[in-house]
Amino acid sequence: MDKNVAIEVEHLSKTFRLPTEKVSSIKQSFVNFIKGTKGYKRQVVLNDISFVVREGDFFGIVGRNGSGKSTLLKLLSGIYEQDGGSIKRNGSLVSFIELGVGFNSELTGKENIYLNGALLGFSRKEMDGMYEEIVDFAELHEFMGQKLKNYSSGMQVRLAFSIAIRAKGDILVLDEVLAVGDEAFQRKCYAHFAKLKKTKKTVILVTHSMDTVREYCNKAILVDNGKIVESGDVNRVARGYSELFASMVGDADSHNEERWGTGEIRVTEIESRVKKDKIEIDMEILSTIEADSITVAIRLSLLDGSLVAGMSTKRMLNCEKLAIKAGEVKKILFVIPNNLGKKDVRIGTLIVNGNNTITYDNWDGASKISNPNQESFYPIVYDNKVVIRRVPAAGDKKDIKKS
Repeated sequence: MDKNVAIEVEHLSKTFRLPTEKVSSIKQSFVNFIKGTKGYKRQVVLNDISFVVREGDFFGIVGRNGSGKSTLLKLLSGIYEQDGGSIKRNGSLVSFIELGVGFNSELTGKENIYLNGALLGFSRKEMDGMYEEIVDFAELHEFMGQKLKNYSSGMQVRLAFSIAIRAKGDILVLDEVLAVGDEAFQRKCYAHFAKLKKTKKTVILVTHSMDTVREYCNKAILVDNGKIVESGDVNRVARGYSELFASMVGDADSHNEERWGTGEIRVTEIESRVKKDKIEIDMEILSTIEADSITVAIRLSLLDGSLVAGMSTKRMLNCEKLAIKAGEVKKILFVIPNNLGKKDVRIGTLIVNGNNTITYDNWDGASKISNPNQESFYPIVYDNKVVIRRVPAAGDKKDIKKS
């Protein structure tokens, strides 16, 4: 294996045996054997997985729940043994698959810090040296003398993450550790990710956040039904992930908190760029039908749900009737003034037909803008700019609309 390769996975496979009936006695096992009843079925979790993680890569693994991501991380970490294929590693690996494993609820916060430090291989002297840093990061000074069972789940996660990031290892494996915790804690996690990326630490991250993948990862794979369906470029992988969910968007009767609609026309990619005087929101939509009039809109809201800005193609000059063909991809650029203040803003998208009777795609959590750089804050912005372009087919470079 190349010395610059941190992990090399070749033709990896893993199956589990799932019981189909309860066997409570030796007699029952014997009867099943005579009848030829197996009493279980095989579930293929991973099938012929191959990829390479090089030293210094920030490598993302994404996929729907049940796609095999966590099983893959457990194989990489040596928790499970593969049925076939090989995993080669260069250097030591530290996995944070479940934060807080090894915590004892009857011990105090301080005692748990030293206990987890010992499990991670640190000496008492080393833990003495980093104790204050851990407590500072977790912001739990006044709770160190209390038993862990009195901590909230969020406090336990903060403490666990603060200990875990001190671990020594050439390769870090993280499994959705940011799924819990308040906004301030998540910012600290992201800041730590930025530090890892800057120092070229080898990191493997499983996440459902495509914004995180785009911002931190230089490579990624998309796993679905136990196979790699997309790999390499993070934007392509993120788009593939979004399309997987878009294909699952049911009809308007099966609403989902985050995303719902018919799915016939949907957002497949969205990117936000914060500049000194403006914010650009670039999105790509794909249609599976022909529609002579649609409206595409964005809404910006604070994390508490308060609306601070809104814009739609219907409100913009010459965009009263926006048509799209089956199989066509359009790029839409929304530009708004950067007067939202130093606030985290959630971006939602909406695609409806011309008279608002059919919702094709309503996506509440399409993206997020962190800390726009202006001090002022003026809510509800509507007078902005929109540019619409068709993604050209092969040999066709004409824009069909620009306004």
